[in-house]
Amino acid sequence: MTGNDTPVLRVAGRPVARYTTRPELPRRLSPRPYLHPVTTLAGTTVTEFGPADHLHHLGVGVAVPDVEGHNFWGGRTYVRDQGPTELDNHGTQRHTAFQLRDPDGFVEELRWVAAGTELLRERRTVAATELTAAAWALDFTFSLTNTTPDPLTIGSPATNGRPGAAYGGFFWRARKQSTAPRVFTADREGEREVHGGTADWLALTSDSWSLVFAGATEATRRDPWFVRTEEYPGVGSSLAHDERVAVAPGETLVRRIVTVVADGRLDTDGAAALVRKAVSP
Repeated sequence: MTGNDTPVLRVAGRPVARYTTRPELPRRLSPRPYLHPVTTLAGTTVTEFGPADHLHHLGVGVAVPDVEGHNFWGGRTYVRDQGPTELDNHGTQRHTAFQLRDPDGFVEELRWVAAGTELLRERRTVAATELTAAAWALDFTFSLTNTTPDPLTIGSPATNGRPGAAYGGFFWRARKQSTAPRVFTADREGEREVHGGTADWLALTSDSWSLVFAGATEATRRDPWFVRTEEYPGVGSSLAHDERVAVAPGETLVRRIVTVVADGRLDTDGAAALVRKAVSP
């Protein structure tokens, strides 16, 4: 890695991702650390930052639209019986320190702050590993601890009344191209079939790149996938799909997603093989 605020992840000596810890962004975008650009080993960019369709989509990171009513996703807030609404409720994820920094990864401490109050502390562990000459894996773990004296609940637009919009958690905004990417799991294909369902892994592929997302813990695999391909290419996990998730004082919520980043278009067998290699038992 290089630099104080923009460490660079490297695989086999090649830069594959840049991490911004202290972005200078409008508060409406819920400023937070992010990975962008993320590239394949051949150098193809597979993330987008602040695209015109959703300015608050910031590459790869953790974004939650509702933590006890505070917006850590960015943009408008979905209000029950009212719809998307501009509110002055945006929070910020503040980088505190790196506990570990190596060329292939880091361990970071963050504070989730809204309205002048710390709600959560996060430990974020990120590691990059070479899989083959054409593929590498991004191992991303986040642990959120409630530092308030009261229970906190995490919600989503879906739990607030908007069906099909259970986004919130790990989120990867992929590169938008003229043709929508293909999305599939081991036994399903297409946005309509995979969105909102659970699967051990989910692949997003184009002609020149492939991303394969895998839950690496039992708790993570229980979270349904949030998927978009037609409107924009994005994949995330849904922390609050059907109901709000409560985090007691001092309690920690942990999720781990491993993403295979590959050159070229993977098929089902190829995606499954790389996931097996990337995810430790």
